[in-house]
Amino acid sequence: MKFTLRQVEAFIAVARQESVSRAAENLALSQSAVSMSVNELEKQFDTRLFDRHGKRLQLNELGRLLLPRAQALLDHSQEIECLLRGESDVGLLRVGATLTIGNYLAPLLLGEFMGQQPGSRVHLEVRNTATILRQVANFELDFGLIEGDCSHPDLITTPWVEDELAIFAAPEHPLAGKADVSLHDLLAAAWIVREPGSGTRQTFDNAFRHVLSELQIRLELEHTEAIKRTVEAGLGIGCISRLALREAFRRGSLVEIPAPDLDLRRHFHFILHRQKFITLGIARFMALCQEVVKGVERSDQIVLRRADGTPIDYR
Repeated sequence: MKFTLRQVEAFIAVARQESVSRAAENLALSQSAVSMSVNELEKQFDTRLFDRHGKRLQLNELGRLLLPRAQALLDHSQEIECLLRGESDVGLLRVGATLTIGNYLAPLLLGEFMGQQPGSRVHLEVRNTATILRQVANFELDFGLIEGDCSHPDLITTPWVEDELAIFAAPEHPLAGKADVSLHDLLAAAWIVREPGSGTRQTFDNAFRHVLSELQIRLELEHTEAIKRTVEAGLGIGCISRLALREAFRRGSLVEIPAPDLDLRRHFHFILHRQKFITLGIARFMALCQEVVKGVERSDQIVLRRADGTPIDYR
C-alpha cells in the first residue's frame, strides 16, 4: 500500500476540522506532522483532496468521496487492533443527541451501555436537530438520535419511539385548570418556545401552521429547562416534550393545558450516514435503544433501571 493509517487519520481530522492546527490539536500531534501526512498522501497519488482558502482547507469532490471510505477503514483498523490485543470492548462511540433526548434519555442509556460494555468510551454531543444532522453528515459523529425530521440525502433515518409535545403553564396561570381552552385562548397567550432549527420547534410550528403568524411568541430559548423555569415564573406558556415534563407534572410545579384539536405527536429517530461502517459499538448501542422501548407507546413511558432492578429517577 502506498498510504499509511497515520495519513488516513490525519486526512480525516483535517477534513472534519477544516484546519491543520485544529486537527493537530485533536490528534495530539504537531501541525507539521499533520501537514506532512496530508501532503504526502496527496503527493503519492499526484492528486489534491482539499481546496485551500488561506488557512482553511475544504474538501474537494475527490476528498468528499474519499472521506466515508477513509472513516470506515479507520473504524475497521481500530476493531482489528482490539482483536489482536485480545480485547472485546467496543472502543470509542461518538453519539449525537438532540436536546430533549440528550438531556432526558441519552445519558441514562449511555450509562447502561457502559455498564454492559466496561471497556467502552463514549463522547456525547447534545445539540439541536440541524446541528446533529450536519455533524453526522460530516462524519463528526458515528450516529445521531434526533427528535425532528430529516431529509438529508446522505443520511438514513430509522424511527425509534413516538413522542408527544404538551402545552403547559404555571399552576397560577389563567389557563391552568380551564377545561375548555380554545384556539383563541392559545393565540392570546404569551409563548416561550424552542428556537428555530430544533425538532421541538418544527413540531410546534407544524401543529400551529394555519395560525402561526398570529401566535404571541415572546421568547425563544435553546434549552428545555430554561423554558420550564421561565414558564414556572409566570411569564407565559410553553410547549415541549412530555418526556421533559413528567416530573414537573408529577410534582405539580407545572400543569398541562389541554389542546385536543392539535396534533403534537412526532417520532424520535436514529440517523446514520449511508456510507457509515456499522461498528460493534454502534450495533450494540442501537440494540439497547430498541430493547428499552419494547412495549412502550411513548417516550415518557420509558423506564430505565439500575443493575439491581430499581428504576432510575429522571429528575
